[in-house]
Amino acid sequence: MKPGRSLHRQKGSELVEFAISATLLFLLLFGIIEFSVALFDKATLTNATREGAREGILFRTGDRALADMPTTEDVLITQAIEGYADSYLISLGGPAELAVDIQRNDRNGNGNFDAGDDLTVSVDYPYQFLVLPGFMVGLGDVLTLSSTTVMRAE
Repeated sequence: MKPGRSLHRQKGSELVEFAISATLLFLLLFGIIEFSVALFDKATLTNATREGAREGILFRTGDRALADMPTTEDVLITQAIEGYADSYLISLGGPAELAVDIQRNDRNGNGNFDAGDDLTVSVDYPYQFLVLPGFMVGLGDVLTLSSTTVMRAE
């Protein structure tokens, strides 16, 4: 056997090794990026619910009847949440579609939202994978991120 003949048989093996290695490397790299964005969006949702709850517990003069809350203060809470989310959420599919749920616990039972009553703000956000939707077979194309904040009225 000639000495140069062995090298001739291995021609192209580097290309095959690179293709296998690069595929795994890029899959790992884009997976890290994808889950980093998802964690960032989760933190953003947490901050958005805090902003909404803070808006809802602020002291306001006059009676704050629980029956009037959906048309008055719930609108302000939802606007605070959506404003924060629009500014900071990373969603390449357009504006974020948030499901906002607002609950109040009337501790003294007088029908008003007074100091000491609890406000619970929850947000669900359908996170759509940006880079790896085809590889996330077990998770599907959408992952629901949720956040809940409970604050006591001032």
